Formats: sequence, structure tokens, C-alpha cells
Amino acid sequence: MGRLEGRVAIVTGASGALGRAIATALAAEDAAVIVHYGSNRDAAEAVVDAIRGQGGRAQSVQADLSVPDQAQRLVEAATSAFGGVHVLVNNAGITRDTLVLRMKEEDWETVISTNLSGAFYCTKAVLREFVRRRGGRIINITSVAGQIGTAGQANYAAAKAGLIGLTKAVAREVASRGITVNAVAPGFIEAGMTLQLPAEVVKGYLEQVPLGRAGKPEEVAAAVVFLASDDAAYITGSVLNVDGGLVMR
Repeated sequence: MGRLEGRVAIVTGASGALGRAIATALAAEDAAVIVHYGSNRDAAEAVVDAIRGQGGRAQSVQADLSVPDQAQRLVEAATSAFGGVHVLVNNAGITRDTLVLRMKEEDWETVISTNLSGAFYCTKAVLREFVRRRGGRIINITSVAGQIGTAGQANYAAAKAGLIGLTKAVAREVASRGITVNAVAPGFIEAGMTLQLPAEVVKGYLEQVPLGRAGKPEEVAAAVVFLASDDAAYITGSVLNVDGGLVMR
């Protein structure tokens, strides 16, 4: 029996490489998984097929999480499919990178609304059930960019820093109800856009990582599974860095 037997997890942005790793890792611990996607239905269905192929339970749901009603609909879909929600992983995120002087207002607003507001809307949507049940897990996928800043990513860094503040504030609000709220901060991970970077750029990044290598999506997923499990019942309001030592505090 897996550590998450009998639980239902929502993973937002689960059609991407990191989201896929998180969704499949949760399913491997016997959670039923809602595979959320924004636009890439084929990729989301591929995640569902992979989970079902291993004997797990999964269903894809499309939603624009920058719209509060659609975040609510996502939670309702999970309840309809699997009877409730026990774990929420706010992973959905986008980038619109450029220097501040060149950044268009819509690029700022789009990143903030998807990466930060979307997490807030999903959190609010699950909390009523969590409070009534007196238990639940919320795990926000932030980034080292939200801790140290990244040139050319003012919008992304601001959203990820905001996620850390959201994590700590909500953790304080709901701790008395047995609900934990934590964040995972990945560093340089072999996923998404990092796979498209020129070799010299990758080399420069890795020179800053004490462990001397990029992380794997599965290593981030393992941290999420831990925080979702009973093993982390006494951890809340924390930020777990999965970054090879890039950000040491």
C-alpha cells in the first residue's frame, strides 16, 4: 500500500515535464490524480495514460486558473471524479522573460495572474473542504528565482516570491485545522526551457551549483510526495529547496 492510498490529489500544470513527474509520483504512492492542463490536452492525456498504464487512477481536466470560477470548477471536477480532494499541488506556471525596461504590462499581468493568482484561487477553492475535514495538504511549487531573483524574470521572480508569502500566510491561518501548507523551490532542473538552453549557458548555471549538476524532475516530485504524506505531518509553512545547494540559508 502506498503512502497516499485513499487520497485524491490535484496537480496543476501537470501536462509539463515537472507536473508530469509530480503527478506520476503521487499516483505511484496510490493517490488518485487530477491532471490539470491549460491548453496542451494531448500532453495531459499522455500523463493520464501513463498513470493508468501503471494501474493508477487519473483524469485530465482543463481550466484557465487565472479565472476564479474555473479554479473552482477544477476542484468540483476532482470531487465528482474521485469523491473529494486531499492534496493540492500548485505547479502551473508560465514565463514571459525580458528585462524590466522592455517588459510589456500584459507580460507582467499574465505571469502574475497565472503563477500567483491561480495558486490563490485553487487554494481558496479547496480550503472549505479541508477545513470541514480538518486536514489536507497544499504544496506550492515556487522557485529559487523567488528567493534570489533572476535578471530578465522580474515578473516570474515576483510571482514565485509571492508564492512563498502565500504559503506562510495560509499555513498560519489553517494550522489549527490540521492543514499543512508548504512550498518546494526547485533550482536548475532538467525540464522545460532549460533543455533548450545553449551548452555554454548551462555550463554557467551549473558552475553555481555546489553539487555540480542539474536536478531531475523526479527529485522535485519526491519532495512533493514527502510533503503530501503523513511523514510530513509536523511540517508547515516551510520552503524545501531542491536545488543542489544553489541557495543556502
